[in-house]
Amino acid sequence: MYSEDIPAAGLEATRAYRSRLLEGMAHSVALKGYADTTVADIVREAGVSKRTFYECFATKKDCLIALYVAASHGAFKVLKDAIDPARDWQTQVDHALNAYLGCLASNPALLRTLFIEILGLGPEGLQVRRQMNQELADFVVQVVHAGHRHSPQDAALTAAMAMAVVGGINELVLQAIESNRTAELAALTPACSALVRAVLAAPHP
Repeated sequence: MYSEDIPAAGLEATRAYRSRLLEGMAHSVALKGYADTTVADIVREAGVSKRTFYECFATKKDCLIALYVAASHGAFKVLKDAIDPARDWQTQVDHALNAYLGCLASNPALLRTLFIEILGLGPEGLQVRRQMNQELADFVVQVVHAGHRHSPQDAALTAAMAMAVVGGINELVLQAIESNRTAELAALTPACSALVRAVLAAPHP
């Protein structure tokens, strides 16, 4: 019997198990990719039993989706923490994008899995990807509009335009992944920042 399977009090124990399983999934997919990762690999990395896995996740796919959400929120936190309201919005965008891209570059193997293999999970993968992209787009709108709070007539970044910016940044990241340049993601900061400025400078209906 696994010592980790001894019943512990409630929600905190469940959260701890989930966290360990997500780390186990991350380690395994970084080593061998999602397709070759098994539930046995995940629980071995996590140090728990298969029973514990299935108490937390219905399938391996569900575990990957949960990892995608957790990793995305981790990168979003880095992005948000890099915002300095005392600076002008353009400087904030440059600094935050650099931090965000640097965070993505910190684990190239996992990055490839999360950006590419999530698309192979079918409707569930696409849905959660859209959800994370929407959260990022909403945050971009919030930062730009806050930076223009003294001149609201210039705060013209719509939700659709923000999503277009997020899509453009994602495509640049995907190109870097496909050409094995993930370690250089921070070098995309000028292009990503220029995209934000170009969208804001364009005439709007």
